Amino acid sequence: MEKIIFNGEIVEKSEVNIDIEDRGYQFGDGIYEVIRVYNGHLFTKDEHIQRLYESAEKISIRIPFSKKDLMQRLEELVETNQLDTGIIYLQITRGTYTRQHGFPSEEIIPTYVAYTREMPIPQVSMDNGVKGLLVEDIRWLRCDIKSLNLLGNTLAKQKAAEAGCYEAIQHRGEEITEGSSSNVFIVKNNCVITRPATNLILNGITRQVILKLCKENGIEYKEQIFTVNDLKQADEVFISSTTSEVMPIVQINELQINSGTPGKITKKLQNLFKREIEKLSE
Repeated sequence: MEKIIFNGEIVEKSEVNIDIEDRGYQFGDGIYEVIRVYNGHLFTKDEHIQRLYESAEKISIRIPFSKKDLMQRLEELVETNQLDTGIIYLQITRGTYTRQHGFPSEEIIPTYVAYTREMPIPQVSMDNGVKGLLVEDIRWLRCDIKSLNLLGNTLAKQKAAEAGCYEAIQHRGEEITEGSSSNVFIVKNNCVITRPATNLILNGITRQVILKLCKENGIEYKEQIFTVNDLKQADEVFISSTTSEVMPIVQINELQINSGTPGKITKKLQNLFKREIEKLSE
């Protein structure tokens, strides 16, 4: 039977019941993280947990576990479920209370769940590249919080899926923001460009790793706003996320990027990222 974490304890999934008045269910009043697992090891676990606590602070949720305890239990869950390559999904809501829009006047206990899922590396897509679809960004103005309010993201992702595309590339007017579940990068004249981490995007952990790799390996990079036109005129385009790693975009709408093949800088970053993963087993 599959084991999950429920309020800090590892239990059978079938044993868990969550109240219909949990604020995560009724308001999306909660936060989450997705952590990659490679060969049984949690990748960039410290960065993910730090961001979880930062998101909690931004919406005034008090996580009733220390970072150390939370991490130990996640590692125990991976071992218990014998997960080799996949993800851990963890979610914390404000908790259960009689339905009202404002926060409860009394302290309530947050609801915490986490589970594992097998998920292979999308190697074929990474080797060949994928398609993207331009979509207007209709989301709220606090995209820096990894909250459960993902309706705008799911609508964008659905548009992309219906168009036969891997990802929706969102824009506010002429400015590119991010993908529906990823960060967006362009390469122009061998320089990697991505939007600054403001309230309009999530500062992705994979995004942070990529910028670190650029700095350590002499790859020029800039954090600056770029436009839809810049995107279309880019030498290379790629997206990044926990599950997609460094994913080449070789077509946007009907426009081919780099003659429809992954570019050299994208491939270099893929190889550098792979080395970061290999360090887990050293």
